[in-house]
Amino acid sequence: MDLTLLIIIQAIAFIFPAYCANATPVLAGGGTKIDFGKNFIDGKRLFGNNKTFRGFFFGWVVGLSVGLVECYFIPSYIFSLPILFAVLTPFGALLGDLTAAFLKRRLDIAPGGLFPVVDQIDFVVGALVFSLPLSLIDWKIAVTMLLITPPIHLFTNFCAYKLKLKKYPW
Repeated sequence: MDLTLLIIIQAIAFIFPAYCANATPVLAGGGTKIDFGKNFIDGKRLFGNNKTFRGFFFGWVVGLSVGLVECYFIPSYIFSLPILFAVLTPFGALLGDLTAAFLKRRLDIAPGGLFPVVDQIDFVVGALVFSLPLSLIDWKIAVTMLLITPPIHLFTNFCAYKLKLKKYPW
């Protein structure tokens, strides 16, 4: 198999639980806001109305489940620590998304508002940071994830918008 194709496949396999964790809150979100409607010391909301405990919890459970299924069916060095991989990557993805929401509020970008590049890779960076202690991937796979995710993210968000699952196509 071509080395470039192999790296792309490994990148997708690695980041797929984070993709699923990041997408699930669109379908399963709602309910109590993670920030309880409270403001930060700057007087602005911590995260905004779109970040809820239910969305975070279901996102993590779906990402965890996808990670465990991958670890079972895909033999690879990436999944040499399957439980930790399945737990940490979706959790990191969701925390990366929360971090971007926090930054967006500081920059006066409304919930759902466009924050180019950050909106497309925040969850990937979170998943990578949380997977670092596991030493599972090399830099080529990490860079590949960062390069392939923006167009995939924009396409899936556009589809969710067309299906009326999201208010904005980004």
